[in-house]
Amino acid sequence: MSRHTPADAGLVHLGATEALQLFARREVSPVELMRAVVERAEKVEPRINAFTERLFDEALEQARHSEDRYLGKNGLTPRPLEGIPVAAKEKHAIQGRTLSEGSLAHEGRVATENAPVIDRVLDAGGIIHARTATPEFSLSTFTHSRMWGITRNPWNLDFTPGGSSGGAGASLAAGTALLASASDIGGSTRVPAAFTGTVGFKAPYGRNPGLGVLTADHYRGDGPMARTVDDVIAFQNVLAGPDPRDHASLRPKLTLPTSYEDVAGTRIALCVRLGEYDVHPEIEAHTRAAAQALADAGAHVEELALPWTRLDLLTAVAGHFSAIFGALVVEAAASHRELLSPYTVAFADTMAHARGRVSYLDSLRAEHRVQRGLATAMDGFDALVCPTTAVPGWHAGDDLDGDKVVVHGEEVADTLWSAMTLPFNINNRCPVLNVPSGMSSWGIPTGLQIVGHPYDDPAVFRVGKALEALRPWSYAQIDDSLS
Repeated sequence: MSRHTPADAGLVHLGATEALQLFARREVSPVELMRAVVERAEKVEPRINAFTERLFDEALEQARHSEDRYLGKNGLTPRPLEGIPVAAKEKHAIQGRTLSEGSLAHEGRVATENAPVIDRVLDAGGIIHARTATPEFSLSTFTHSRMWGITRNPWNLDFTPGGSSGGAGASLAAGTALLASASDIGGSTRVPAAFTGTVGFKAPYGRNPGLGVLTADHYRGDGPMARTVDDVIAFQNVLAGPDPRDHASLRPKLTLPTSYEDVAGTRIALCVRLGEYDVHPEIEAHTRAAAQALADAGAHVEELALPWTRLDLLTAVAGHFSAIFGALVVEAAASHRELLSPYTVAFADTMAHARGRVSYLDSLRAEHRVQRGLATAMDGFDALVCPTTAVPGWHAGDDLDGDKVVVHGEEVADTLWSAMTLPFNINNRCPVLNVPSGMSSWGIPTGLQIVGHPYDDPAVFRVGKALEALRPWSYAQIDDSLS
């Protein structure tokens, strides 16, 4: 069932949808693909450190069962993700396996049930061959911890792949996974997607079911990452739909189309600064180039300004995080402070301070102003495009504990305003898709956010598919950086 050898480097760069087609035609077998991915991981993982746990032996056995389905044995047929290697974010619970979230305070903790994301991957025939690293408690835009060490960007090992789904982005870019599960409470899907040149989808609140108390946090949600827009669509169609463990999960299930009209005639808003963000010149240039490509393809692109202020954004997130997610970290710091990473302790202290100064009602008032500003600005447009980050990246291992992000010895951005993702967690009913926008002079990719109206998921994929065709992206040069 193959025309390839397991060592064929081209296999690890296959898209998931492409691999499924090759499986169906019996030109590649799931076993051969899994072997190629495992070999790739064994070669590059010591330098990237994307994985917290390797499940290679079990994955190869599951790949044999997937191969049987493609061969029609025992009357079984392939499922939607049959035989695809999927890297799962460690915070996505797998029954009987660790659930430490990168914290020594949770060392030895074991999950008692699967997260809905995991159940949906397994039910669709996806094979979880590895679990991916995050910062402690998934609370930052980088990926390193006292427990797991530093995860690095495959494009340039001096830089972080972002966070918190940094292990997911790094594994996809490096060719050690074809799909990866992610989550997003402040940019944890989109920032690593931007820095690794991958595609990440922040689904609108409730679209994909979650597990645990934070499913009630309307800033967050679980979602898909992959190397192509088609692959994210295929993965998202597996993840979406209601689950009784998450009463906020939406019904009926939305199934995304797999083909879309081109963007001719669409109305697209361009916003480079999102109010008061300071944007690096390369980021601005890449964002404008993407917008121009859409205009050249027949879209009506109009630049606009948003009325967002730093004060409103800061008030919204300070009140929200200090009351919910931050309160959980404060609890951990109260009992295990000596075990936590320095950035976690700093976050806990900041949240404790914020909780005494900004009420949850203050935060809701600011959220309302931010949401209304976006709704008014987007009225009459089909989607909005903007940068994912304000700067091209930051160094691996940097705790970002100062007022400024420092890269190559130069101050390049205010730390708090280096990512441009949080406004759309405040507006978390809006779907947001990150796609690559270019390659920076620092040797890592940059990203573009495509923002849709609340729950209009197909709109962002229509624009994303168009940009992918207009501005093709390749992972081949990563082989040179890792050799």
